[in-house]
Amino acid sequence: MSAWNQSLDAAGIREPGLRRDYGTQREYVARFRRTYYLAARLLLPKAVLPHVVAATAVMHHGDNLLDTGAKPRRVAAWAAWEQEIRKALDSGVSDDAMIRTLLHTTTAYPRLREVVEEYLSTATAELDFTGFATEADYQAYVDAYSLPAFMLVASLLGPQHDDGEFRSACRMLLDGSQRLDFVNDLAEDLAEGRLGIPAETLERFSVTEKDLAEGRESPGVRELVESQIEAARASLLAARELPALTANPNGVLLEAVVEIELLTADAALAHSARLLRGPVSPPVVGSLRVMLGARRRARRQR
Repeated sequence: MSAWNQSLDAAGIREPGLRRDYGTQREYVARFRRTYYLAARLLLPKAVLPHVVAATAVMHHGDNLLDTGAKPRRVAAWAAWEQEIRKALDSGVSDDAMIRTLLHTTTAYPRLREVVEEYLSTATAELDFTGFATEADYQAYVDAYSLPAFMLVASLLGPQHDDGEFRSACRMLLDGSQRLDFVNDLAEDLAEGRLGIPAETLERFSVTEKDLAEGRESPGVRELVESQIEAARASLLAARELPALTANPNGVLLEAVVEIELLTADAALAHSARLLRGPVSPPVVGSLRVMLGARRRARRQR
């Protein structure tokens, strides 16, 4: 029996059609979020893996709908998807395989229902995003979009009853991760006419959006880029408390996520203003070392 079928069995997913639905989501996630799928497969208990795959599929599909194409197309696509999910949550049925797995996972993890509702209510912040005037605008974006999207998955990994500490630590991780993404993706975002670094931050370093768009690797640009990476690193380092707050064996996956993000930050810092030419990835050897170390800890905890 394959490891995936063992995971479905461990999760109590027996009905053949539902097993096929989860398998479809596994293929989707493995194709588009391969590194994190491999980490989840290595580190999560078998009974948790299918549900994390289902939530990750919804998160990634939502990202695509909100990010891809002209705004009118994105608005219409998101509205249709949101309506379909809400209708399914109310009725308990759906013609869509991805939504069927989401429904089943909310049955296994009832707390996910509230998380999905929050995500649907705030995700349109991504539709309106073209840039930020202030740091406060950036922080509002993290609260409205980045964190609710991440909580689709994180709520399955955390403690059954959260007094707010776990969510706060997730918020710290997302602050670091999102800021890092914005600086790492400068070249792509500028080509699409948007910028994730607040205008007031550019002004503080005497840098203009034109400087960035034209790839000027001036001292000011270098200082700007490096300050954003250092701010991201500070949040990621603070998020190292997240695995302990998880209070269950799932914490090793979040530990690996934090450490791989820190490796990405280190690579970005070494690249500095050259990020204007394209993004960096975490080193393969270092990432493997993180995952193997987390796997050893996971096995000791089981």
